[in-house]
Amino acid sequence: MDPQELAHLVLQLAILLLAAKLFGLAFKKFKQSEVLGELIGGMVVGPFAFGAINLPWIGQLFPIVEAVGEHVSTLPISTELYFFGQIGAVLLLFLVGLETDAKLFVKYGLKSLGIAIGGVVVPFFLGAWGTVLFGFADSLFDVPAMFMGAIMVATSVGITARVLSDMYKLDTREGVTILAAAVIDDILGIMILALVISMAGSGSEGVSLSELGVIGLKAIGFLGGMVFLGWMFGNKLSNVLLKLEGKSYAAIAAAIVFAVAAIAEMFGLAMIIGAYLTGILLSVTKLGKELEEKLAGASHLIVPVFFAIMGTLVDFRSMGAVLVFGLVITAFAIFGKVVGSGLPALFSGFNFMGSMRIGIGMLPRGEVALIIAGIGLSAGIISNEIFGVSIMMTLITTLMAPLILVPLFKNPKSGLRNPPDEDMVSVIEPYWTVEQSPHIVTALRDFLIESFQKRGYDILRDDKIRGITEIEHSEDRFKLLTLRKENSKLTIDCSSACTDDVDSIVKEGIAHFESAVAGLKAA
Repeated sequence: MDPQELAHLVLQLAILLLAAKLFGLAFKKFKQSEVLGELIGGMVVGPFAFGAINLPWIGQLFPIVEAVGEHVSTLPISTELYFFGQIGAVLLLFLVGLETDAKLFVKYGLKSLGIAIGGVVVPFFLGAWGTVLFGFADSLFDVPAMFMGAIMVATSVGITARVLSDMYKLDTREGVTILAAAVIDDILGIMILALVISMAGSGSEGVSLSELGVIGLKAIGFLGGMVFLGWMFGNKLSNVLLKLEGKSYAAIAAAIVFAVAAIAEMFGLAMIIGAYLTGILLSVTKLGKELEEKLAGASHLIVPVFFAIMGTLVDFRSMGAVLVFGLVITAFAIFGKVVGSGLPALFSGFNFMGSMRIGIGMLPRGEVALIIAGIGLSAGIISNEIFGVSIMMTLITTLMAPLILVPLFKNPKSGLRNPPDEDMVSVIEPYWTVEQSPHIVTALRDFLIESFQKRGYDILRDDKIRGITEIEHSEDRFKLLTLRKENSKLTIDCSSACTDDVDSIVKEGIAHFESAVAGLKAA
């Protein structure tokens, strides 16, 4: 890469980061998920929109890449830029794993299996049948029809994970179930993809079931091996790394994550599955808690670029010629996940609200569908029309999911048919608010956190980047509270069971600071 190409790549990253942040902030202002803004920001500045405009001294910001060496490129952006986005995806899923409640993951893993299978079978059939219905295949077993089915199976773990993380719902029963099912979904989707490619290679005659079996065994072997290694050496690795000076342990842990992600890819799985599983295994160690805080800053820099890069892949032109087909396939894609995953959830202990959250959580296809569609187009398995329909379906489902998922989770109703007592805790939101200078608010928050700890409360999560601290009493799970700091404003949300403690500690804190200010004035 010559210096001019390198400079252009850095400029592209700068534009993507700026667009992601600006659009993300705009969507956040209107109480929508930042993910939507970041995706649309990438679409706006990408090669199929403003990125195609010739600028003085620069040329096109995002020229469409037609070829890489002697090979036709399936991506409209450079390989280097796409690679940077994948780094963001790996980091995001690792942090998602760290935030996931591993005990709940194990508890709801079996339930997630049925939800994942439902989210595979129904969309696959509808995708294949829709392709036949519009004349792009002769039967359900034609390769184009089955490939469309494989695209419909995909679930974007990254999109849903980011939305759940922004709302602090990753460790809820629905959140853990969605992520567990999405991981299983990806494994089943890859096996289906291998089957379809095998059919295409054999001219639709003589499917290589042995090859499919090998891929399945590799997947099971990788997951089983990772769980065993995590169980045997997770705490030992944590203790060794935490003894290192400075922040070296964070860098070494990140290196381990990327290595595991690469190994997952070699085993026929997606890199993000390896990263997510590593995060879950480390989440129960002391190292996991430290890494969650240390890597949060890097994630706020790299992850938005990943979503913006996904936006740059959307080609508006490919959608126009097959609009009706695309809208029908999109409707099938929505129905397939909401019913295919939501219905099994109803038989797994969730009520209608919980089932809807799970079904919508499984809805976005995102980067996974784009990758699968790109494979099909480059291999000549699907036509440009089917590829355009895939893009349309991916775009709509990815944009819809956060819009619906946020209000569903904001509803305080429990998602379980028979919720335990802690799910019925009434929360007063907000209970107490103060506005002062940023320095005083920060000092007051730290004082309050220390005071709550002295009274038997434990910190569940302390996200200094977002200014949110979640606290729970060590012996009484009905006593829950959240401190939220936004510049010069501090807010406390709490359960009704701990209002007396909050009143007492807040009054103590205010009196402490008033006394300190009076002392300064007297001096």
